[in-house]
Amino acid sequence: MTCDHLVCANCNGRVSEGRCPVCRANRARLREQQGPFAALTPATLLALLAALFAVALIARQALA
Repeated sequence: MTCDHLVCANCNGRVSEGRCPVCRANRARLREQQGPFAALTPATLLALLAALFAVALIARQALA
């Protein structure tokens, strides 16, 4: 989950803007929970998967 679309109940602003201490605390908490692949877009993940598949095919043909 990202804080781009979350609205703060305290200041009625976007959490990503960090207008109040509640926004800033929740934004920091969300950033801590994200894993190493959280910044990757779905398109990037698909490209990495396609590259891995291509490498597997090349390695299979090299061993045959």
